[in-house]
Amino acid sequence: MPKILICDPIDPIGTEKLKSAGFAIEFLKHKETLKEIIKDYDAIIVRGRTKVTREIINSGKNLKLIARAGSGLDNIDLEAAREKGVAVINTPEASADSVAELTIGLMVSLARRIPHADYSMKRGEWLKKELMGFLLKGKKLGLIGLGRIGSRVARIAKAMGMEILVTKRTPPPPELMKSLGAKFLPLDELLRQSDIVSIHVPLTEETKNMINAEKISLMKDGAYLINTSRGEVVDEEALLEALRSGKLGGAALDVYSTEPPKRLELIKQPNVICTPHIGAQTVEAQKEVSKAVAEKIIQFFSNHEACS
Repeated sequence: MPKILICDPIDPIGTEKLKSAGFAIEFLKHKETLKEIIKDYDAIIVRGRTKVTREIINSGKNLKLIARAGSGLDNIDLEAAREKGVAVINTPEASADSVAELTIGLMVSLARRIPHADYSMKRGEWLKKELMGFLLKGKKLGLIGLGRIGSRVARIAKAMGMEILVTKRTPPPPELMKSLGAKFLPLDELLRQSDIVSIHVPLTEETKNMINAEKISLMKDGAYLINTSRGEVVDEEALLEALRSGKLGGAALDVYSTEPPKRLELIKQPNVICTPHIGAQTVEAQKEVSKAVAEKIIQFFSNHEACS
């Protein structure tokens, strides 16, 4: 049976499922270099931490599959994998609910200044009059991207009475837009109209720094930005300037261009709420991600064997 190398920790439910299917499972040790040992494995499982470079892929003499336990694929050299005939799979469906719920939580926290309220209470302060928030009901939520996560955010926000605006590369299916009561707009127009903008796109050459100084200048004065997708989608220097100047009322970030961040100016802004890339960090999501990646690996090699 194929040998699987697990490079980053996954919930035991996935490893047990693979073992039950007869796969040989081994774990990458910290002292080992993936490039040196990958030649012995038919497949590897990674999360976001492990970078699967061209050099690593080319060293995988027996490598047939790279399995990303999670959604993003920006830590894998997809072009090198294609050239070498190595399949790449991921599990974006498994953590969608968790990321969507965090997005809503960050939005509510911005609206009601919950982190500030909690911190001030712990300091023995009573800032009831100072902590004036705003109602989400009736506000325009602009969603950049309407995939699994974006559509879940839209459904929750609609139930809260928000008006949903959507932009994406291709118009969404009419039936989906109708069910959401959403309006499709070009990006620039969405930025002009939205009270809150939430980003739900993968990191690609097209989306890198897509929210830059020019795009931020189009946003309403005092608008809010939420990013739970990938840090490099937003030009962090431009965002910092917009927050300092008051152009934007605030931002909530779960992702950063460098993780963990080296520079803390953006994170320390009083109108910024930050979390350490915890979108998928729920017990349920971790189990689902592990289970899903195992099932997809089993299916892949079952199909591979049938075609051999």
